[in-house]
Amino acid sequence: MPPAPQDEARAALDAAGQLPDAELDLAAIALQFARVDAPDADWREAAALLTAVARGAVEAAAGDPVADGGDPEARRAALAHLLHGRFGLAGDAETYDDLANANLIRVLERGRGLPVALGILWLHAAEAAGWGAHGVDFPGHFLLALEGPRGQVLVDVFAGGQSLEAPVLRALLKRMEGEAAELRPGLLRPMSKREVLLRLQNNIKLRRLKAGDLKGALACTEDMLRLAPDAAVLWREAGLMNQRLERIGAALASLDRFLELVPEGEAAARIRALTAELRQRLN
Repeated sequence: MPPAPQDEARAALDAAGQLPDAELDLAAIALQFARVDAPDADWREAAALLTAVARGAVEAAAGDPVADGGDPEARRAALAHLLHGRFGLAGDAETYDDLANANLIRVLERGRGLPVALGILWLHAAEAAGWGAHGVDFPGHFLLALEGPRGQVLVDVFAGGQSLEAPVLRALLKRMEGEAAELRPGLLRPMSKREVLLRLQNNIKLRRLKAGDLKGALACTEDMLRLAPDAAVLWREAGLMNQRLERIGAALASLDRFLELVPEGEAAARIRALTAELRQRLN
């Protein structure tokens, strides 16, 4: 009997969790997360679309010597034409909180998604073209940076791939943090591939928590830990969710793992006190 789609996808996530960040295939792993959340969806059609995107990116690079020569703005224009023009992708501003916007299979089906989901498709295309790119952990709004020998260009993939100069970035920041906010060092920190994927799944976790689906949020957190088995904050979250669900043994296992990763500090002291209390409840 063949494994269930979710079991197969989770096994792939476990395997990815053992890989160094540089070896992660962003789109392929996002596809496995999507299979877990939508086991009846046509993941093979989504995989075929990812192949078509990659092929289109290779063709775009071959046909644009300015972009392939290293001009980041030309690279932005080429990928925007490919992803938002040819493949019709767009940000979903109308039903932004729909869980489908963070599921790569559904995003490819609908042509709509969250910034980070669209960003994964941009990163997939850039890598196929042989162009440097990385996610940017901008407050409240995932951005993308396309690299070249002459610098980089920041891209708002949710807004059709428009480039972002300092005044637009400042306006975006004020919209997220209030009128007093100003651009500051560290705002454009590059994200690792794992961080991008965890940000994608975090959208699902938070929406499930908001809807009161604690079991669903915990399942999402456990799947995130398959990819990032040393993510201390996720172990703490899993422990606290298990505690709320009265799964005391599972809570202790998660919180003990957190303490292995973070043995010192304020957070560790609070969790150590909580584990002592939980162990008393088991006696």
